[in-house]
Amino acid sequence: MVAIASLQAIHLNFGRRGSIRCGISEPSGEPAPVGQKTRYNDGLAERVFMGLFARKMDKFGGSKKKNEMKEKGFWDYDYESFVEVSKRVMQGRSRTQQQEVVREVLLSMLPPGAPEQFRKLFPPTKWAAEFNAALTVPFFHWLVGPSQVIEVEVNGVKQRSGVRIKKCRYLENSGCVGMCVNMCKIPTQDFFTNEFGLPLTMNPNFDDMSCEMIYGQAPPAFEDDPATRQPCLADICSMSNPSSPVCPKLHA
Repeated sequence: MVAIASLQAIHLNFGRRGSIRCGISEPSGEPAPVGQKTRYNDGLAERVFMGLFARKMDKFGGSKKKNEMKEKGFWDYDYESFVEVSKRVMQGRSRTQQQEVVREVLLSMLPPGAPEQFRKLFPPTKWAAEFNAALTVPFFHWLVGPSQVIEVEVNGVKQRSGVRIKKCRYLENSGCVGMCVNMCKIPTQDFFTNEFGLPLTMNPNFDDMSCEMIYGQAPPAFEDDPATRQPCLADICSMSNPSSPVCPKLHA
């Protein structure tokens, strides 16, 4: 999920030349039930973006395992290694430091002046919110899994600027509440709201691993956000602390 903000701008051009969608390998064509890992069939375009973002984040990663000491080539990255890089970025950093790393990575993916241009193209209007919601569905399938545009209410106005992610691929593969909040939710909200000037709120559901994105809605303060009081997913997170009432990675 760390890539949404910068990919939005990248895909505006790429999308004119072709579709970017990876396929789910499940027989049903839908994400696997909770407790089972969804199988994906990533194509060339998906691997390009995985490698691009993983290599950017790898510069901030901590120590590697012995079998990972050799530098990866661009095409050696897959989704699992992309998630592993995220885990190493978390090591030895506070939540605010983790979020700052994501911000730096996002800015490094954009050409100079891109946030200012985004603000001009997409002022915080109903149309801009709905347009960005529509872009999210086809262009970020590889990153978060299948999603759909939904109607939401923003400041008393009903609009189709919501996106419901059926089962977030990033959360499913990491299994970590802290990674979801610190490496995806908070920095993506902050980047859209403060850098791009288009408010965004993301509401992950840790029970079924779905997530709701609401373009046009200002995010709550960290201390008021229910996601920041979530315990570890002890059954699936290798870094979990079951005795802690809140995921330790959410501490300052």
